[in-house]
Amino acid sequence: MADLAILIPAFNCERTIARVVRAARAHAPFVLVVDDGSADETADRAGDAGAEVLRHETNRGKGAALQSGMQELGRRGCERVLTMDGDGQHLGDEIPALLRAADATPQALVIGAREIEPGAVAPLKLFGNRFANRWVEIACGQTLPDTQSGFRVYPLPATLALDCRAGHFAFETEVLIRAARAGIPIRSVPVHAYYPPVDERVSHYRPFVDTVRIIFVVVGLILRVI
Repeated sequence: MADLAILIPAFNCERTIARVVRAARAHAPFVLVVDDGSADETADRAGDAGAEVLRHETNRGKGAALQSGMQELGRRGCERVLTMDGDGQHLGDEIPALLRAADATPQALVIGAREIEPGAVAPLKLFGNRFANRWVEIACGQTLPDTQSGFRVYPLPATLALDCRAGHFAFETEVLIRAARAGIPIRSVPVHAYYPPVDERVSHYRPFVDTVRIIFVVVGLILRVI
């Protein structure tokens, strides 16, 4: 296993996953796609594009997909994991920017902070992201421009040692808070992101439900009850 692997959680991404995998393979020798119970051809298209595929038989949520992938890569001795979404939002051309930041501070968790153009994101989702972002900043005790971005580089052994268990999109929130408290540096790098036209966009983030889940995790960690 190489020092770096790219991990892509994916759910019903048959239209985009091959392009994402090919872009990822241009920057890392090993790409692992966790097909989170897709009902389409996500797994086949990821494999055809050159990824190794780990499959959940049922949909368990993004957090579970990330945990499965990280645990598998940890067993193989991987030291760093770059995560990106399977829907094409995160651009392969931006991967070098994250890797440069990770190389500069190898022990850091690096976040690709998305530069969002006006009107690119639905107002309700944008409000939910910003509301959750502020709570996470409070819990972490530092300014973080985009805590909801899944475009990241994780120092894998240190991340697995945090023993994060939150499900769905709240997993990425829990990782940040526990990392900050464990003294793991957190760095943010501005990146461009792709947002397709609204009528072509597929998002599994539910602005109300998932924002509430994130807030519960944040409050629980602030109160030290989880």
